[in-house]
Amino acid sequence: MPIRTPETSTPGHARLMGVGGYRPSRVVPNSEIVEAIDSSDEWIRTRSGITERRWATPEETVQMMSVAAGRKAIEAAGLDPQQIDCVIVATVSHMLQTPSLAALVADELGTDHPAAFDISAACAGFCHGISMASDFVRGGSAKHVLVIGVERLSDLTNLRDRGTAFIFADGAGAAVVGPSDVPGIGPVVWGSAGEQADLIKQDVDWLTWGTAAERVEQPYLTMDGNPVFRWAAFSMAKVGQEALDRAGVGVDELDCFVPHQANLRIVDALARSMKLPESVTIARDITTMGNTSAASIPLALERLIENGEAKTGDTALLIAFGAGLVYAAQVVIVP
Repeated sequence: MPIRTPETSTPGHARLMGVGGYRPSRVVPNSEIVEAIDSSDEWIRTRSGITERRWATPEETVQMMSVAAGRKAIEAAGLDPQQIDCVIVATVSHMLQTPSLAALVADELGTDHPAAFDISAACAGFCHGISMASDFVRGGSAKHVLVIGVERLSDLTNLRDRGTAFIFADGAGAAVVGPSDVPGIGPVVWGSAGEQADLIKQDVDWLTWGTAAERVEQPYLTMDGNPVFRWAAFSMAKVGQEALDRAGVGVDELDCFVPHQANLRIVDALARSMKLPESVTIARDITTMGNTSAASIPLALERLIENGEAKTGDTALLIAFGAGLVYAAQVVIVP
């Protein structure tokens, strides 16, 4: 016999209601990194656009940063924590397999026993979470969803690796997704290219490291930079255009472009490939934050809002890509 469901009214659409972020207190300029990797400030700036990045102190845990960013997003949305009925945390640097970081964050925020779980989609994790939250709200599974992207990549970075030591950083960003009378989050365009997973990966699994007869260096992130650059700079432009098309938004109607802050050269290459008009505001948060993986898009969007470069009602394209290789993009209305 068919499953009977209660008669409930569900909203037709979802939107971003508020955005918040947390930037660690420790500022690390290029000068602190160059000696260990036999490099220079000029080389790092030319290669990545990064002048400095944020690394967390021991007290700035992934949970602490998540709670701080989540609280700001909830306040920006004009909600009480008890109105949050689902928490999604995107991260690859929560070092415990269980319990989920989301459950711990939900409790510390003072929510009322919401659904809570973590997702692992690397740098695309926040965009994955926003898509899931939008579906939950529109489908009636939740009314208000808190999506957090958080990383402490400094814990997974080999400071002697010339290809990665200057890139990765720490931070947390969050957004609340809730019901809307009009579309506020466009259809997601997402996917994966697992055949290229070796381009960005953790070099050793924790079990192998822990049981090695002779203790080797702890697992670190590794990246084959040039192929990643080519893949992201050109393949992702097509993904971004498809997200615009599916949302029914022309490139000339776009107000803001908020890509994953992986590399300033990639950001600029994407803008050129998509032929973005000069009127489009482009997030370049990487210059002072480095690559914070799942946290980079919400942090970059928050900075645009705080600086007045993104205004309520603006149309923004979010696009992210990273280890897996995975990607996701959607058009959103700025809260």
